[in-house]
Amino acid sequence: MNSTTMISSDWQSRADALAIDGRAFVDGRRVSGSERLTRPAVSPIDGRALAELTSCGRADVDTAVAAARRAFPAWSRRAAVERKESLLALAALMERHADELALLETLDSGKPILQTTTVDVPGAISTLRWYAEAADKQGGELPAVPSGAIALVTREPLGVVAAIVPWNFPLEIAVWKLAPALAAGNTMVLKPAEQTSLSVLRLAELAAEAGLPDGVLNIVTGSGREVGAALANHMDVDALAFTGSTAVSRTLLEASARSNLKRLSLEAGGKSSNVIFADTADLPLAAAKAAFGAFYNQGQVCSANSRILVQRQVHDEFAALLADAASAYAPADPLSGGEGNGALISSTHTHDVEAWVTRGRTDGEVLFGGGRRIIRGSDAYLEPTLLGGLSADHAVHREEIFGPVAVLHAFDTEAEAVAMANATDYGLAASVWTSDLSRAHRVAGDLLAGTVSVNTVDALGNTTPFGGFKQSGFGRDLSLHAFDNYTAPKTTWIQFG
Repeated sequence: MNSTTMISSDWQSRADALAIDGRAFVDGRRVSGSERLTRPAVSPIDGRALAELTSCGRADVDTAVAAARRAFPAWSRRAAVERKESLLALAALMERHADELALLETLDSGKPILQTTTVDVPGAISTLRWYAEAADKQGGELPAVPSGAIALVTREPLGVVAAIVPWNFPLEIAVWKLAPALAAGNTMVLKPAEQTSLSVLRLAELAAEAGLPDGVLNIVTGSGREVGAALANHMDVDALAFTGSTAVSRTLLEASARSNLKRLSLEAGGKSSNVIFADTADLPLAAAKAAFGAFYNQGQVCSANSRILVQRQVHDEFAALLADAASAYAPADPLSGGEGNGALISSTHTHDVEAWVTRGRTDGEVLFGGGRRIIRGSDAYLEPTLLGGLSADHAVHREEIFGPVAVLHAFDTEAEAVAMANATDYGLAASVWTSDLSRAHRVAGDLLAGTVSVNTVDALGNTTPFGGFKQSGFGRDLSLHAFDNYTAPKTTWIQFG
């Protein structure tokens, strides 16, 4: 039976039979940590404990960094085509274990199994293969220099790279970091989110099986306060890649300054706008895509288009269409194999998101949704929610909610729409809907965002860079530009006579 068509009982029986190891992975093997401390990995789907997750400490970080440092000379000197073959072997193993990885991801994060089997795991495999194939295709430069000399510019790996990744797309974003870093010849110490470490830990085991040498990929589990801070302040970490909040990004910048000025690439917060003009050719499609942009993955997306700005002439029609489209994101059992949203990452986080709904109801109105649901005994489920009647400077327009809550606001002119869209501290993504090509180019040029999607939402792929401006951070994931995070240009100048 195809994994995407399994019914809930099939996935539940597989979950019940799954042997989950929560130990960290350092220098090619599972380890329990120097202090033997653990915390339960709890599924938001139903509140059950999945495994005992190792709580690493600073000594464990030191051990992992030392292992990565020992592995770096041989791995960086290995021929690029050989690194490619190792990463392709890992991608093949991931494909062979795709259902297992998807199930771990669903149990750990609350995502629907339909999404992890068809989007998250296939996406991670695709990205890994893309960077593997790019590994042996990065040539040097021969710049013009005075007669009697020759100069060669090469891209050199930085050394030991640390990565700190979030809980909303645990496996995919981990691969966004590790694939270009390892392909370029670096070694890595990766810290997954406390809430979602299991799929990445299994990935490390598969990497060892695929033939990656000991120490090339290490996974240290634990808290950001302990493990994340130790990596950020470590004097033998050469670069750090991060996806998470703007607040944490600031602490990483401070840590880099206090320690060894390690290279940082930061993909931080977002509050993306979706601008719908009255001349949009297909308003129902715009509404369907707006629902996806705001509510997919329970709205737990850094680039979620949660500010929906609609030209006044079509405001009411669009609002009705959006209400219909949002029904596809109603909460459902994540193991059902069907459509719908899963659980938010935890009951606590759901409570925090629900507080924004209460605030929106007090200061404006709830146009649809807003209800909390109990599924499988867990209250970590929230209906897709649209708020309205709020001033353009209300906090809902400014602050990242990170849940299935969007705000609708009318505008009259193009200039007003652009000003509203840009009135945020963030600059990660934006969308524009119009049938006027000149307007599309003009508005896209005026929007302060790393990615502007025209007549779609949240467009990304392996070939295009993803990242932001302003307080959404700097550096880019995906595309060949990601190699800039993990390499530096080196000039070799040879003088003849």
